[in-house]
Amino acid sequence: MKQLLIRWRNRLLRSYYTHRVARRVIRHGANLRCNGKCTITGHVTLGDNVNFNGMHILGAGTVTIGDNFHSGTECMMITQNHNYEGDAIPYDHTYVKKTIHIGDNVWLGNRVLIVGDVTIGEGAIVAAGAVVCKDVPPCAIVGGNPAKVIKYRDQAHYEELKAAGRFH
Repeated sequence: MKQLLIRWRNRLLRSYYTHRVARRVIRHGANLRCNGKCTITGHVTLGDNVNFNGMHILGAGTVTIGDNFHSGTECMMITQNHNYEGDAIPYDHTYVKKTIHIGDNVWLGNRVLIVGDVTIGEGAIVAAGAVVCKDVPPCAIVGGNPAKVIKYRDQAHYEELKAAGRFH
């Protein structure tokens, strides 16, 4: 009985978090799922089958996430910076808005940080703890701070799974 109550509570929390995020985004596709507390500010557009596990998208910039996206826990995207080239030191009261574009079938590990003006290509994997501050090529596996290409996915295998519609 206790396990049933825990599952029921988790389902209610997931539904609550998903509904809360869905209200904040410009457009979201089918099957948006939030497993854990998520924070979204700015202009966010989501594709189909997006799975957040405690995602924080902060800033007034623009974020576009493609289909079949999965994130680990405690991931963060930052889409604005203080303007350090303004009329005060260390920065003035204005902000510089940035964009983040994430392609289809991208997977982020736990505690990934993505800063603005970055594109993550289709099928990329970002290792846990990585700090992404430069573009990531399609099907690349990146990690570290700053994130660097570790290796590439098997392109033929990736295309075969994609053509067969084998999405998780």
